[in-house]
Amino acid sequence: MTQKLIVVVAVARNGVIGADNRVPWRVPTDLKHFKELTWGKPLIIGRRTWQSLERPLPNRDIVVVSRDPSFAASGAHVARSAEEGLAAARRIASGKGAQEIVVGGGTGIYEAYLDEIETVFLTEIELEPHGDAFFPRLDPQKWIETYREKPPRGPRDEADFSFVTLERRRG
Repeated sequence: MTQKLIVVVAVARNGVIGADNRVPWRVPTDLKHFKELTWGKPLIIGRRTWQSLERPLPNRDIVVVSRDPSFAASGAHVARSAEEGLAAARRIASGKGAQEIVVGGGTGIYEAYLDEIETVFLTEIELEPHGDAFFPRLDPQKWIETYREKPPRGPRDEADFSFVTLERRRG
């Protein structure tokens, strides 16, 4: 079985996904959504994204892609290329019966897998923060919006947001 490659990402209006190796907003409702969408699935991320985590994420096998031969990640699998990362994630997914592999960023990781992604679970954050990491622009001719929800803003959420699902167009 070939697992489906998906993206789970929160993006500000101006395309920002990060600033100084952190998320430049606090939206706990989106963090809960991320957890639900990634639970039990392999997660491919880059070295800087790994370093921004406070700890390994529970019930997710993380594959960190880094070209640095001396890089090690306690609690994660390390791959030296995007191809090696995908192969490792596929082995993990097959062993656990996961039908999806999550591509979790940052920018270079999204770009490396963009042609293979089938679904994007996008949280649109209604802010325009300063940032130094951006989500790649998606060609609207290649993607179709299949779902949109604007949940109520939680008491600790710093911004309004929408959950959007984009599917790659076929044919």
